[in-house]
Amino acid sequence: MSRNRVFFVIMLVAALALSVGLASAQDSVTIRWWHINTADPGLTNWQNLADAFVEMHPNVTFEITVLENEAFKQQLITAMQAGDPPDLFQSWGGGVLRTFAENGLVRDISAQLEGEWKDSIAAQAALDLYGQDGSYYGVPWTWGAVGMFYNKALFAQAGLDPEAPPTTWDEFLAAVDTLKAAGITPISLGEGDKWPGHFWWVYLAIRLGGEEAFLKAYNREGSFADEPFVQAGEYLNQLIEKNPFPEGFLAMTYGDQETVMGNGEAAMELMGQWSPDVQRSNSESGEGLGDNLGWFPFPVVEGGAGNPTDVLGGGDGFAVGINAPDETIEFLRFITSEENQRAMFAQNLVLPVVTGVDDLFVDAPVAAAILNARNNAPYFQLYYDQFLPPSVGIAVNDAVETLFAGSASPEDVAQAIEDAASFELD
Repeated sequence: MSRNRVFFVIMLVAALALSVGLASAQDSVTIRWWHINTADPGLTNWQNLADAFVEMHPNVTFEITVLENEAFKQQLITAMQAGDPPDLFQSWGGGVLRTFAENGLVRDISAQLEGEWKDSIAAQAALDLYGQDGSYYGVPWTWGAVGMFYNKALFAQAGLDPEAPPTTWDEFLAAVDTLKAAGITPISLGEGDKWPGHFWWVYLAIRLGGEEAFLKAYNREGSFADEPFVQAGEYLNQLIEKNPFPEGFLAMTYGDQETVMGNGEAAMELMGQWSPDVQRSNSESGEGLGDNLGWFPFPVVEGGAGNPTDVLGGGDGFAVGINAPDETIEFLRFITSEENQRAMFAQNLVLPVVTGVDDLFVDAPVAAAILNARNNAPYFQLYYDQFLPPSVGIAVNDAVETLFAGSASPEDVAQAIEDAASFELD
């Protein structure tokens, strides 16, 4: 072989090696993922799912940022304002996500979602909150209903029937009195984070005004200062005046709320479907209440315009940042596969959003009750602080907190929310 031919072959091999190296480098993908599961089993679960995905996609690496709920919200806003959203991030859908979409900060995944993946999601009402006008920017991975978790042992200790929890507001207030008379803290609440308290006011607005009152206020045919919203504050004051919460509840965080509940130091809490897992992880024993944990729907307000089975709820999902690589969407589909939904349910991490898993609830009465409420609600309302535009959601949380603090009247609360809504929605 001539010297020139040898040189040509060497150069060709070198060029091929360089092109392979460049292609390999180009194929390398990093997914920046922000989530809020700061404790086990959720923390380890997400890491395990990322590791499993990397095994199937060796070109992928993850940069995972784990933030506590409130810190996450603050840092996400900062990232969005800088035009640098994470590739995958915690989302509850609704108005907040739609605001990101309107500002070009999230990726439309409708094309990838269409077909088998979309059809596999049982909670279609939940999925719709992650999109608008046919475009979708994320999907839920767990979805349920806010309701009343209660300690059956403490109910029995107070002389209440643990198998017949209150169904009406009057019965509920009577149960609070009975628990207090027995020396038991009736309700755990971490109002320092504000959003746990807003559940109370919103649920009362749902019971008193129903879907019609909310839609009128939201569509600006009515007002958040209309009678049902003022009444929500008046009814909530009936509860607040009984002083049913732990000492210092205005400074307690949501984590504190679940510690109190998980340690059996309060009889009830109003919270979403994720609560049992947080109770367990925050309890001294690490076991929570076990078989003593029960659940019942938010009480009916007699004479209210809302349907007795209307539900306030939501759950957790992930949205996709505008610059996310395609592998991010593949990973999101991986999270919501039936196999992984079943595995996460076994760890008490999800109320599944996929079809074909009814068998899971045979021996899970609390989860079955929540699922039944979720699936049969004629009106399903996402949390106000997520459904409404961010500034209005903040106003709701701030205003309701002043009611718990005793520094504002029901009329003041409703008007403060209306002021924010009229500025943002009119």
